[in-house]
Parts: sequence; C-alpha cells; structure tokens
Amino acid sequence: MTKGEMENTLSKALTQWEKEYLGRGSVLVKTDIMRNMVVVLLKGILTPAEKALTETREGILSVKKIRADLVETGAEQLKEIVQEITGVAAMSFYTDISTRTGERIMVFMMERSLEQK
Repeated sequence: MTKGEMENTLSKALTQWEKEYLGRGSVLVKTDIMRNMVVVLLKGILTPAEKALTETREGILSVKKIRADLVETGAEQLKEIVQEITGVAAMSFYTDISTRTGERIMVFMMERSLEQK
C-alpha cells in the first residue's frame, strides 16, 4: 500500500469509527503520515447544540471535556485501527478540539517511521 493509499484508508476507517462510536461522522477527514506520526484533521465535528454551548466560557470547557472524555474512552480502539492499517503499533495518542473552528486533531505516535515502509 502506498503512503497516499494508507492515508486515505486511515481517513475512511476513522470516519467509520466516529459514526459507529460517537453516533456521527465529521464532514471532512484528512490524514497525513509524517515520519513516525499519523496526524488526522477532522472538520465539522460539532453538533448544532454543541455550537450553541460554545457561546460561553463554561460551555466551551464543557464541550471540550465531554468530547475529550468520549474520544479517550475509545483510544484503544483507535490505536488498534491505526495499527491494523499501518502494520505498526501506536505508542501514544493525543487529541484536542477547537470549539471555535469545529475541528479535531488526532496525533498517533508510532513505534517506528511509516515513511520507510
């Protein structure tokens, strides 16, 4: 599998995970492989209710916490998906959400570089 094919396969698999685990998928997913990192940008992830909540500081913090908790409970599944597609173990996983833009970033730190495959 080429790097581009792997990135596309990862994007599709992570979108499917979102739909099954969180109940809805993002509008756009872009995955980039750089050295030993898999970086995933998900756009359009906030629901209309979450967007309304982000009008206050308390709402922003609430949305960030709830979304972080939801994704964190599925972190092992996410790592398994990435490992299954890349053939390399994910050593760690980081994520954050922008309540301003409605984007989520996910970063998987891999056991070794994927660009050498």
